[in-house]
Amino acid sequence: MIKTTLKIDGMMCAMCEAHICETIRKAVPDAKRVAASRRKKEAYFLTNGEADAERLIGCINATGYTCLGAESEPYEKKGLFGRK
Repeated sequence: MIKTTLKIDGMMCAMCEAHICETIRKAVPDAKRVAASRRKKEAYFLTNGEADAERLIGCINATGYTCLGAESEPYEKKGLFGRK
């Protein structure tokens, strides 16, 4: 699994978070565990393969928010109490 984290400026409320999550789901249909945080100014999701960062940034910017960047890293599910 790959975890993609997006830095997003402009989210002010829970509806903004929901709007970002909906945009990610439309742009990346196989995205799982999609979440956004207005306090952290970021959103993240999991995919089986690498997501197209440029396309995703464009989709988010088109909604009126500003995507400042995207990072992808391998994700390993942790077991009970943080053990692998």
